[in-house]
Amino acid sequence: MNDRTAQALTIHRLLIEQYGDHPWHPQRDPLSELIVTILSQNTNDVNRDRAWQRLRERFSASGSRDTVDWMEVMTAPTEELVEAIRPGGLANTKAPRIQEALRTILAERSELSLDFLAQMSVGEARAWLMRLKGVGPKTAAIVLLFSLGQPAFPVDTHIHRLSRRLGLIPANTSREKAHRLLEELLPSEIYYPFHLNLIAHGREVCRARAPRCALCVLREHCDYYK
Repeated sequence: MNDRTAQALTIHRLLIEQYGDHPWHPQRDPLSELIVTILSQNTNDVNRDRAWQRLRERFSASGSRDTVDWMEVMTAPTEELVEAIRPGGLANTKAPRIQEALRTILAERSELSLDFLAQMSVGEARAWLMRLKGVGPKTAAIVLLFSLGQPAFPVDTHIHRLSRRLGLIPANTSREKAHRLLEELLPSEIYYPFHLNLIAHGREVCRARAPRCALCVLREHCDYYK
C-alpha cells in the first residue's frame, strides 16, 4: 500500500465517523440513472429533481408516475420534452441529447434498456456509454456505480476540488484524468461511500470559496490546510 492510498483510507475512516457509512443499493435502473444524470449537468440537485419529476409526470407509463414511457419520450416533439425538463436548465440542449441517446440505444439493442451493461466488464460498459453524445466519464461512472454497483468512481466538482486539496491527486489534474487516478488509488469496495461522503464534506465544510478549515476533521491530512 502506497502512502496516498493509506492517506485515502484514513480520510475514508474519518468521513464515515462524520457522515456515516453507506451500503450500496440501487436507486434507479441504469436507463433512468442515465437520463437523471444528463438532467443534472450544469445545474443543482433541486433543479435536477424538479426536471426529473416533471418528465415522469408528463411521460408516465400507464398512468404510473413511477415508470417512464421511454418510447414516448423518444418520439415526442422535442419542444414538449424541452418544456417538461425546463426547470433543470439548458433544456434546449438536454432534450435533444436525451432523445438522441434513446434512439441510439433502441437502434443498437432493439429495446429501451441499459440492463445489458451488467453483463459487461467495467471497461466495456464505460466505453459503450461514452459513445453516446453528451456522456463523459462522470456520467458513465455514475450509471455504473449507482445503478449497477460496478467499480467506477465518478468525479464531480466537489470530488475534484477535495481530492486535489487533500493531495490525493496532483493539484493540476484535470477532472477527466482524476477518474482514472482515483480509481487506481482507492480500493473499489469503498468507491460508493467515499464518493457520497466526500461530496457531503465538500458541501458542508470544504466549500469552494470559503472552506471551513477550523471545523474540518480532515485538516491534519490535507495539503491545502498545511
